[in-house]
Amino acid sequence: MNISENALSALLLTVMAGLSTGIGSAIAYFIRKPKTVYLSFALGLSAGVMIYISFIEMLPDAMEEIGEPYGILAFFIGIAFIGLIDFFVPEEENPHHYPDLEHPGEHDHVKLMRTGLLTALAIGIHNFPEGIATFAAAYKDPKLGAFIAFAIAIHNIPEGIAVSVPIFFATGSRKKAFFYSFLSGISEPVGAILGFLILMPFINDALLAGTLAFIAGIMIYISLDELVPMAHRYGHSHLAISGVVAGMLVMAVSLLML
Repeated sequence: MNISENALSALLLTVMAGLSTGIGSAIAYFIRKPKTVYLSFALGLSAGVMIYISFIEMLPDAMEEIGEPYGILAFFIGIAFIGLIDFFVPEEENPHHYPDLEHPGEHDHVKLMRTGLLTALAIGIHNFPEGIATFAAAYKDPKLGAFIAFAIAIHNIPEGIAVSVPIFFATGSRKKAFFYSFLSGISEPVGAILGFLILMPFINDALLAGTLAFIAGIMIYISLDELVPMAHRYGHSHLAISGVVAGMLVMAVSLLML
Protein backbone atom coordinates (compact mmCIF):
# COMPACT_ATOMS: atom_id res chain seq x y z
CA MET A 1 0.00 0.00 0.00
CA ASN A 2 1.55 3.35 -1.04
CA ILE A 3 1.49 6.67 0.81
CA SER A 4 -1.72 7.97 -0.81
CA GLU A 5 -3.57 4.69 -0.21
CA ASN A 6 -2.38 4.63 3.41
CA ALA A 7 -3.55 8.20 3.91
CA LEU A 8 -6.98 7.55 2.36
CA SER A 9 -7.49 4.39 4.43
CA ALA A 10 -6.45 6.18 7.62
CA LEU A 11 -8.77 9.11 6.89
CA LEU A 12 -11.76 6.82 6.22
CA LEU A 13 -11.20 4.97 9.51
CA THR A 14 -11.01 8.27 11.38
CA VAL A 15 -14.20 9.55 9.75
CA MET A 16 -16.07 6.38 10.73
CA ALA A 17 -14.81 6.62 14.32
CA GLY A 18 -15.71 10.30 14.62
CA LEU A 19 -19.17 10.07 13.10
CA SER A 20 -20.17 7.24 15.42
CA THR A 21 -21.40 10.02 17.71
CA GLY A 22 -24.44 9.97 15.42
CA ILE A 23 -25.13 6.39 16.51
CA GLY A 24 -25.55 7.76 20.03
CA SER A 25 -28.29 10.05 18.76
CA ALA A 26 -30.06 7.11 17.12
CA ILE A 27 -29.82 5.05 20.29
CA ALA A 28 -31.15 7.94 22.36
CA TYR A 29 -34.25 8.52 20.23
CA PHE A 30 -35.11 5.38 18.31
CA ILE A 31 -34.87 3.08 21.30
CA ARG A 32 -37.29 3.94 24.07
CA LYS A 33 -35.11 2.80 26.97
CA PRO A 34 -31.43 2.33 26.13
CA LYS A 35 -29.94 -0.61 27.98
CA THR A 36 -27.31 1.08 30.11
CA VAL A 37 -25.84 -2.27 31.12
CA TYR A 38 -24.93 -2.90 27.47
CA LEU A 39 -23.40 0.55 27.28
CA SER A 40 -21.38 -0.20 30.43
CA PHE A 41 -19.97 -3.38 28.93
CA ALA A 42 -19.21 -1.65 25.60
CA LEU A 43 -17.31 1.16 27.33
CA GLY A 44 -15.31 -1.38 29.33
CA LEU A 45 -14.62 -3.29 26.11
CA SER A 46 -13.32 -0.13 24.44
CA ALA A 47 -11.05 0.60 27.43
CA GLY A 48 -9.71 -2.95 27.41
CA VAL A 49 -8.84 -2.73 23.72
CA MET A 50 -7.08 0.63 24.17
CA ILE A 51 -5.14 -0.37 27.29
CA TYR A 52 -3.97 -3.68 25.86
CA ILE A 53 -2.94 -2.34 22.48
CA SER A 54 -1.15 0.64 24.07
CA PHE A 55 1.01 -1.39 26.45
CA ILE A 56 1.48 -4.58 24.42
CA GLU A 57 1.74 -3.30 20.87
CA MET A 58 2.24 0.44 20.44
CA LEU A 59 4.58 1.46 23.25
CA PRO A 60 6.94 -1.55 22.89
CA ASP A 61 7.15 -1.02 19.11
CA ALA A 62 7.94 2.65 19.63
CA MET A 63 10.64 1.94 22.22
CA GLU A 64 12.24 -0.65 19.95
CA GLU A 65 12.39 1.86 17.10
CA ILE A 66 13.55 5.04 18.90
CA GLY A 67 14.87 3.69 22.20
CA GLU A 68 13.25 3.25 25.61
CA PRO A 69 13.95 6.76 27.00
CA TYR A 70 12.45 8.54 23.99
CA GLY A 71 9.52 6.15 23.80
CA ILE A 72 8.68 6.69 27.47
CA LEU A 73 9.07 10.45 27.05
CA ALA A 74 6.67 10.52 24.09
CA PHE A 75 4.20 8.35 26.04
CA PHE A 76 4.04 10.77 28.98
CA ILE A 77 3.93 13.79 26.68
CA GLY A 78 0.80 12.23 25.20
CA ILE A 79 -0.72 11.87 28.66
CA ALA A 80 0.18 15.46 29.52
CA PHE A 81 -1.25 16.73 26.22
CA ILE A 82 -4.70 15.17 26.61
CA GLY A 83 -4.63 15.97 30.34
CA LEU A 84 -4.18 19.68 29.58
CA ILE A 85 -7.10 19.62 27.16
CA ASP A 86 -9.18 17.92 29.83
CA PHE A 87 -8.10 20.51 32.42
CA PHE A 88 -9.22 23.49 30.31
CA VAL A 89 -12.69 22.07 29.65
CA PRO A 90 -15.08 23.34 32.38
CA GLU A 91 -16.11 20.56 34.76
CA GLU A 92 -19.84 20.97 34.16
CA GLU A 93 -19.47 20.65 30.40
CA ASN A 94 -16.77 18.01 30.43
CA PRO A 95 -17.81 15.06 28.23
CA HIS A 96 -16.99 12.71 31.10
CA HIS A 97 -20.20 13.94 32.77
CA TYR A 98 -22.98 12.31 30.78
CA PRO A 99 -26.68 12.87 31.40
CA ASP A 100 -28.79 10.46 33.40
CA LEU A 101 -30.32 8.31 30.66
CA GLU A 102 -33.08 7.10 32.96
CA HIS A 103 -34.41 10.59 33.80
CA PRO A 104 -33.59 13.07 31.00
CA GLY A 105 -35.38 16.40 30.72
CA GLU A 106 -35.59 17.28 34.38
CA HIS A 107 -33.91 20.69 33.84
CA ASP A 108 -35.50 23.68 32.16
CA HIS A 109 -35.18 24.01 28.38
CA VAL A 110 -32.71 26.89 28.34
CA LYS A 111 -30.29 25.09 30.62
CA LEU A 112 -30.68 21.87 28.63
CA MET A 113 -29.90 23.63 25.36
CA ARG A 114 -26.85 25.34 26.86
CA THR A 115 -25.66 22.06 28.34
CA GLY A 116 -26.04 20.26 25.03
CA LEU A 117 -24.21 22.93 23.02
CA LEU A 118 -21.35 23.25 25.51
CA THR A 119 -21.06 19.48 25.72
CA ALA A 120 -20.84 19.37 21.91
CA LEU A 121 -18.02 21.93 22.04
CA ALA A 122 -16.19 20.08 24.80
CA ILE A 123 -16.49 16.72 23.03
CA GLY A 124 -15.27 18.33 19.83
CA ILE A 125 -12.16 19.53 21.66
CA HIS A 126 -11.56 16.06 23.07
CA ASN A 127 -12.16 14.36 19.73
CA PHE A 128 -9.58 16.46 17.89
CA PRO A 129 -6.47 14.72 19.30
CA GLU A 130 -8.28 11.39 19.03
CA GLY A 131 -8.57 12.04 15.29
CA ILE A 132 -4.84 12.69 15.04
CA ALA A 133 -4.16 9.54 17.06
CA THR A 134 -6.41 7.32 14.95
CA PHE A 135 -5.05 8.69 11.69
CA ALA A 136 -1.38 8.34 12.68
CA ALA A 137 -1.85 4.78 13.92
CA ALA A 138 -3.80 3.76 10.80
CA TYR A 139 -1.19 5.38 8.57
CA LYS A 140 1.58 3.38 10.26
CA ASP A 141 -0.38 0.10 10.34
CA PRO A 142 -3.89 -0.10 8.80
CA LYS A 143 -4.84 -3.19 10.84
CA LEU A 144 -3.74 -1.55 14.09
CA GLY A 145 -5.59 1.61 13.06
CA ALA A 146 -8.76 -0.39 12.45
CA PHE A 147 -8.69 -1.75 16.01
CA ILE A 148 -8.12 1.71 17.45
CA ALA A 149 -10.88 3.23 15.30
CA PHE A 150 -13.27 0.52 16.52
CA ALA A 151 -12.45 1.22 20.17
CA ILE A 152 -12.82 4.99 19.73
CA ALA A 153 -16.09 4.52 17.83
CA ILE A 154 -17.55 2.59 20.76
CA HIS A 155 -16.77 5.31 23.27
CA ASN A 156 -17.98 8.03 20.87
CA ILE A 157 -21.50 6.56 20.99
CA PRO A 158 -22.29 7.73 24.55
CA GLU A 159 -20.72 11.08 23.68
CA GLY A 160 -23.36 11.39 20.96
CA ILE A 161 -26.00 10.61 23.57
CA ALA A 162 -24.50 13.27 25.85
CA VAL A 163 -24.94 15.93 23.18
CA SER A 164 -28.25 14.90 21.71
CA VAL A 165 -30.32 14.10 24.81
CA PRO A 166 -30.35 17.61 26.32
CA ILE A 167 -30.76 19.33 22.93
CA PHE A 168 -33.67 17.09 21.98
CA PHE A 169 -35.48 17.69 25.26
CA ALA A 170 -34.78 21.43 24.98
CA THR A 171 -36.01 21.84 21.38
CA GLY A 172 -38.13 18.78 20.66
CA SER A 173 -36.23 18.45 17.37
CA ARG A 174 -34.49 15.19 16.52
CA LYS A 175 -32.87 16.91 13.53
CA LYS A 176 -31.20 19.56 15.69
CA ALA A 177 -30.08 16.95 18.20
CA PHE A 178 -28.54 14.82 15.47
CA PHE A 179 -26.95 17.84 13.75
CA TYR A 180 -25.06 19.01 16.85
CA SER A 181 -24.05 15.45 17.66
CA PHE A 182 -22.68 15.18 14.11
CA LEU A 183 -20.71 18.42 14.51
CA SER A 184 -19.08 17.21 17.74
CA GLY A 185 -17.83 14.09 15.96
CA ILE A 186 -16.58 15.79 12.80
CA SER A 187 -13.62 17.24 14.73
CA GLU A 188 -11.97 13.79 14.59
CA PRO A 189 -11.53 13.70 10.80
CA VAL A 190 -10.60 17.40 10.93
CA GLY A 191 -7.85 16.47 13.40
CA ALA A 192 -6.78 13.68 11.06
CA ILE A 193 -6.53 16.01 8.06
CA LEU A 194 -4.54 18.64 9.95
CA GLY A 195 -2.32 15.95 11.44
CA PHE A 196 -1.65 14.57 7.96
CA LEU A 197 -0.86 18.01 6.51
CA ILE A 198 1.50 18.82 9.39
CA LEU A 199 3.24 15.45 9.60
CA MET A 200 3.37 14.50 5.92
CA PRO A 201 6.55 16.43 5.00
CA PHE A 202 8.41 14.91 7.96
CA ILE A 203 7.10 11.33 8.05
CA ASN A 204 9.75 8.68 8.70
CA ASP A 205 10.01 5.55 10.84
CA ALA A 206 11.33 7.40 13.89
CA LEU A 207 8.60 10.05 13.78
CA LEU A 208 5.88 7.43 13.36
CA ALA A 209 7.29 5.43 16.28
CA GLY A 210 7.32 8.51 18.52
CA THR A 211 3.78 9.33 17.40
CA LEU A 212 2.61 5.83 18.35
CA ALA A 213 4.06 6.23 21.86
CA PHE A 214 2.37 9.64 22.08
CA ILE A 215 -0.93 8.08 20.95
CA ALA A 216 -0.56 5.30 23.53
CA GLY A 217 -0.36 7.95 26.24
CA ILE A 218 -3.51 9.63 24.94
CA MET A 219 -5.41 6.33 24.84
CA ILE A 220 -4.34 5.28 28.34
CA TYR A 221 -5.52 8.64 29.71
CA ILE A 222 -8.87 8.37 27.88
CA SER A 223 -9.33 4.80 29.13
CA LEU A 224 -8.55 5.49 32.78
CA ASP A 225 -10.07 8.96 33.06
CA GLU A 226 -13.13 8.56 30.84
CA LEU A 227 -14.07 5.06 29.73
CA VAL A 228 -13.60 3.00 32.90
CA PRO A 229 -15.30 5.52 35.24
CA MET A 230 -18.20 5.92 32.81
CA ALA A 231 -18.54 2.14 32.45
CA HIS A 232 -18.90 1.91 36.23
CA ARG A 233 -21.48 4.70 36.23
CA TYR A 234 -23.73 3.03 33.65
CA GLY A 235 -23.62 -0.48 35.09
CA HIS A 236 -22.41 -2.82 37.80
CA SER A 237 -18.71 -2.85 38.66
CA HIS A 238 -18.26 -6.50 37.72
CA LEU A 239 -19.89 -5.90 34.34
CA ALA A 240 -17.59 -2.96 33.60
CA ILE A 241 -14.47 -4.94 34.53
CA SER A 242 -15.74 -7.91 32.53
CA GLY A 243 -15.89 -5.57 29.53
CA VAL A 244 -12.30 -4.43 30.13
CA VAL A 245 -11.05 -8.03 30.35
CA ALA A 246 -13.08 -9.02 27.28
CA GLY A 247 -11.59 -6.11 25.34
CA MET A 248 -8.07 -7.21 26.28
CA LEU A 249 -8.85 -10.81 25.35
CA VAL A 250 -10.33 -9.84 21.98
CA MET A 251 -7.31 -7.66 21.26
CA ALA A 252 -4.86 -10.40 22.30
CA VAL A 253 -6.53 -13.03 20.11
CA SER A 254 -6.79 -10.60 17.19
CA LEU A 255 -3.08 -9.74 17.36
CA LEU A 256 -2.15 -13.42 17.54
CA MET A 257 -4.13 -14.03 14.35
CA LEU A 258 -2.44 -11.23 12.40
